[in-house]
Amino acid sequence: MPGYAFSNRSPEADSQLRALESFLDPITARRLVLRPGARCWEAGAGGGSVAYFMARAVGPVGHVVATDIDPLHLVPDDNLSVLRHDARDTPPPGGPFDIIHARLLLLHLPERRRVLKQMASALAPGGWLVVEEFDCTAAPRVLTAPNDDSAKLFQEVMEALFGVLRDRGADLGWAQDVHGEMARVGLTDIDTTMHVESWLGGSPAMALYDNNSRQLEPRLLAAGISPDQLRLFRALTRDPGFAAMSYSFTSSRARHP
Repeated sequence: MPGYAFSNRSPEADSQLRALESFLDPITARRLVLRPGARCWEAGAGGGSVAYFMARAVGPVGHVVATDIDPLHLVPDDNLSVLRHDARDTPPPGGPFDIIHARLLLLHLPERRRVLKQMASALAPGGWLVVEEFDCTAAPRVLTAPNDDSAKLFQEVMEALFGVLRDRGADLGWAQDVHGEMARVGLTDIDTTMHVESWLGGSPAMALYDNNSRQLEPRLLAAGISPDQLRLFRALTRDPGFAAMSYSFTSSRARHP
């Protein structure tokens, strides 16, 4: 059944959001074109770290609308509104927007191309759309591992995890299409960057792999991964002798003419 695979109400949600923020927030901050007084929409705001960063940057005369289908982790502030909102619906009130940002959202939505077009239409003239996604067309490369079997196990569990996401309607190669889709809907000044780095066992970022396996555990077991394989996989993510590449993070931004 299509739908977002990770719930904000999961027991693992807090640790997942913190792991994502530790890896991604510095990259996102460099990609946002913010100015005092700007009107912003943070779509699929999650834990809210980017929305709060935006609110500080645009100042008291600017405004940020942070939306999520379950805004459990979001707290409104003087220049920050929080709305329960499905990005597949019409854009929220408060536009047209000078900045619209969506991170790790559209890849999960079968309607991703329509949603991107709607976001582009909600931009003010000269406004920027920033769409950031993981490119999961291949399992992350193992760099060091205790032995060949553990490296193989990591790859096997990750491939099963990607299969679960595909079954839920995710397009794991969507990150490669965003640049072209932005051009197709008439946006200009498009640029795309990619970021990948090594993650060491026991690091906050590596905890994301462990966390993903916990949130999707019932589906991974149904896909044929055994409880022992999951236990060994999670032990690997905490082993300082293990290292793997991160998910490849692609950031595309474009301007409304």
